Amino acid sequence: MKNKNEKIEANSAPKPVGAYPHARKVGNLLFLSGVGPRIPETNATPGTKTSASGNYLAFDFAAQCHQVFKNVKTILEASGASWADLVDVTVFLTDMKRDFHTYNEIYKEYFQEVQPCRTTLGISSLPTDICIELKCIAVINE
Repeated sequence: MKNKNEKIEANSAPKPVGAYPHARKVGNLLFLSGVGPRIPETNATPGTKTSASGNYLAFDFAAQCHQVFKNVKTILEASGASWADLVDVTVFLTDMKRDFHTYNEIYKEYFQEVQPCRTTLGISSLPTDICIELKCIAVINE
């Protein structure tokens, strides 16, 4: 009998910043933990450079958007799912006024055919120097 509550670690995705798996499969539902835009090989945030004191020297929100979608796809594929299996996406933005329009335009590029439900929330901060995080749910039809 298959494990009905399978923990999934995606080796090619950025490592979680806390004690949680990349995803958990329960029956035919797949729940992704919060996915940020960190680059798996370097753990760096794309388009972002900070000074020694932590102030931004360079910032590219669009690069973060493209990387977060790449990371979600990587985790989906490691879990036996695909982009087409997404049914719900929750988006966390640290600066809704500055970033929502850019995010929404890039989102349209990735979700032309597949259109999951979506909720977008403005929040004050995330655990690392990222400005976007996605929480996704997929249904895997076996």
